[in-house]
Amino acid sequence: MKILDWYILKRYLFTFLMMLLLFIPIAITVHLAEKIGKILESEVPIDEVLIYLLDFTIYFANLLFPLFLFLSVIWFTSKLANNTEVIAFLSSGVSFARFLRSYIYGAIVVAIVALILGLYLAPIASKGFNEFDFKYFHPYRKDAQDSNIFRQINDNELIYVRSYDSKNKQGTNFILERFDGNKLVHKITADRIKYNEEDTTYTLTNYVKRNIGEFNDEFEKENKKDTLFSFDVDDLTPVVYQAEILSYKELVNFIEKEEARGSSNVGRYKLVLYKKWSLPVSIFILTIIAVAVSSIKRRGGMGVNLALGICIAMIFIFFDKIFGVMAEQSDFPSVIAAWFPNVVFGILALYLLKNAKR
Repeated sequence: MKILDWYILKRYLFTFLMMLLLFIPIAITVHLAEKIGKILESEVPIDEVLIYLLDFTIYFANLLFPLFLFLSVIWFTSKLANNTEVIAFLSSGVSFARFLRSYIYGAIVVAIVALILGLYLAPIASKGFNEFDFKYFHPYRKDAQDSNIFRQINDNELIYVRSYDSKNKQGTNFILERFDGNKLVHKITADRIKYNEEDTTYTLTNYVKRNIGEFNDEFEKENKKDTLFSFDVDDLTPVVYQAEILSYKELVNFIEKEEARGSSNVGRYKLVLYKKWSLPVSIFILTIIAVAVSSIKRRGGMGVNLALGICIAMIFIFFDKIFGVMAEQSDFPSVIAAWFPNVVFGILALYLLKNAKR
């Protein structure tokens, strides 16, 4: 790298870091002020609160990484433009593309950090954040389905549970049906099913197994029966934030299982998967837009550039949220919902870049 690259890169990363250090404490203070009453009422241990705030910091930073970067690039590039440093660079024979390349180096560094954060750190923080939230802030709100659970656990077996208690790992009115193609092979029913963590077995109360014969059916009955099943008890009712707390490989496997089971939440899970990749890409797009908008010295100074940048950021958030909700609540393709804002703003970035070169 040359002197220009190091100069821009240091300003790029330093301003971005300062933006994080400025807004994250504000977000923590506002969030803590809102929740302090429930924390004191629940007598939450201080160590749990500190871990929760750390999880909240990572969770919050991961969500708003591109926007913090966008505003920081507009801020320091506007200062360069107001100090006529941009004009000095371009007048010295440096092309606009060469000037922009310095920013791309910074975007690569931040995108790598964002990718590592999204693939590995954010799922861990999201787990702690959501578990704390449901435990202390919303103790009566359900984080998983607990009644009328119908699941396809593999290609041949279906299960139904009328009600399920995730804390005690037991359910009522259990039914398992096994098929061979379209033909029912056997059906198992029980008044109660309980998972035994010690030996990973299931205890069935008032167990009845009906083997379907060609002419006559055979029945097997027991008051209590310990047995093994091919499904994991946690697969019965995954929590609503399940996709957010899984690493990338775990999430891919989880989605494959949920698709085979005919889950209605597959769109929501896929949206989380695709955003792990679309977010780092948006860093490059927003960096180009920010440079194109703020590298021009305007009569209104930095305020005009910041106002324009904030407007663009709000539109980006609007697109992201609208299409995200559509993917979660309907059959709208998750891949389009995750990538459409990047496509639209990518086109905008090319247009602004073309005009900035002029």
